[in-house]
Amino acid sequence: MDADVIVIGGGLAGLVATSELVRAGKRVIVVDQENAANLGGQAFWSFGGIFLVDSPMQRRLGVKDSFDLAWQDWQGSAAWDRLDGEHPEDEWAQRWGRAYVEFAADEKRTWLQEHGVRFTPVVGWAERGSLSARGHGNSVPRFHVPWGTGTGISEPFADEARAAAETGRVVFRFRHRVDGLTFTAGRVTGIHGSVLAADDSPRGVSSSRQVVSTFELSAQAVVIATGGIGGDHERVRRWWPERLGTPPKKMVTGVPAHVDGRMLDIAADQGVRLVNRDRMWHYTEGVQNWDPIWPGHAIRILPGPSSLWLDARGRRLPPPGLPGYDTLGTLRLLRTTPDLADYDYSWFVLDQTIIKKEFALSGSEQNPDITNRDRALLLRSRLGRTAPGPVEAFKTKGADFVVAATLDELVRGMNDLTGDHLLDPDAVRDQVVARDRELVNPYSKDAQAMGIRNSRRFLGDRIFRTAKPHALLDPAHGPLIAVRLWVVTRKSLGGIQTDLQGRALNAEGVPIAGLYAAGEAAGFGGGGAHGYNALEGTFLGGCLLTGRTVGRAIAASL
Repeated sequence: MDADVIVIGGGLAGLVATSELVRAGKRVIVVDQENAANLGGQAFWSFGGIFLVDSPMQRRLGVKDSFDLAWQDWQGSAAWDRLDGEHPEDEWAQRWGRAYVEFAADEKRTWLQEHGVRFTPVVGWAERGSLSARGHGNSVPRFHVPWGTGTGISEPFADEARAAAETGRVVFRFRHRVDGLTFTAGRVTGIHGSVLAADDSPRGVSSSRQVVSTFELSAQAVVIATGGIGGDHERVRRWWPERLGTPPKKMVTGVPAHVDGRMLDIAADQGVRLVNRDRMWHYTEGVQNWDPIWPGHAIRILPGPSSLWLDARGRRLPPPGLPGYDTLGTLRLLRTTPDLADYDYSWFVLDQTIIKKEFALSGSEQNPDITNRDRALLLRSRLGRTAPGPVEAFKTKGADFVVAATLDELVRGMNDLTGDHLLDPDAVRDQVVARDRELVNPYSKDAQAMGIRNSRRFLGDRIFRTAKPHALLDPAHGPLIAVRLWVVTRKSLGGIQTDLQGRALNAEGVPIAGLYAAGEAAGFGGGGAHGYNALEGTFLGGCLLTGRTVGRAIAASL
């Protein structure tokens, strides 16, 4: 045997599994098709939000949370409905979902702190939901931001793996692409594949696929932790569900190109059961990066609640199509409305006051204050008189931003930007005026107006995330800004079906000896721990829980 365990994928889930295995005294080979610069995978690029339940940070901000409330929210969001038949697709997904909420409400924070992860005092209220108590969404703020953003989560585990490599407990095999699993008497005993040409491209940049040789490696157990399909638009379209309408002709990409789902198809071809492949998570607030790293590189806007959201024809989106509320509900609105099928974008209309306080950009590189743990810069950028520097850069240089002094000028710029000339200035003005009238009083019948005021009742949002209600047409808050929004590919919610030890199952629902799966490749647990919807802060968390579980299960079994 070349090692006790082979981990395929050097992302967060694979690194966490490796951490647990090394701590148990096991020898690990980490195999990844990219170079050493990419250790940490997608997590490195993320904003890093972590879903925690009843944390000290929540309590300090007056948030009353509990396992029962969080589990109610998770079930309402997941809406698992594939529970019938001999081997239901959601059988293990549902169990993993509960295990995750238990983890988030119990030892997750202290375990992360033991690994060197530290959190800012900021708790965000992400994915506020479909406006019903038992439906999708977070009833309270649970989005905890780590110092270092995504790097603050991934780098402690990457550093552990690098340190273990210096002592020989971990061996890295970068630029090794896995082409298949090796079976011996029905048990997975290794992998085989292609060695790719050396490539010193920076992190995230597309790399060469030239094959220079082949390889084989053996071990007592193999872990698949290779992520999802978000970097391959053709795979996304192949699995796009009818319930979300038609896939856009143009999408932008929220993950590096190597996140291509290739290993998932290889596993399926070799008898591994994949479930819920039509469940996926794509954002509707993507903008094209003016300084891209990978092809089609998009940045997602994490919006506060105040921007006016218009479809391509200039009509205000109905609830739950409100900024920051219901990701897939909004995607469904935009992709199932018949007269929008030919248009792949929508619009935010806002002003300088809103962009200054309410726009955050997803990604470690877009948040230098938190990524670099610079508390002084955090206060200046988040509470200053201008928008944070990266936001202002997008406003100035971004291909999807229009800035104007008057509404007529703004609409003219929006029409010029798309070339579709779908927007009627008078109709847009009617939408804006109607919205502004609903903010005159501290109460309203308008769902968005109610949401803005509800948001400001939470201390964290009032300080950091929600502008004081005001009229968009008030010149004191100008200039006016429009942002063209695209669908940005991001996460697979289905994947390899696993039991609660992370063992990969076959078509008969039986564990395949020696084979495990973790992270997005396993649908964040069981092939679909999120069900149909995510509550945010749960993708990195799913990698943490599944990686930890798999590492401990393998260590106990060898």
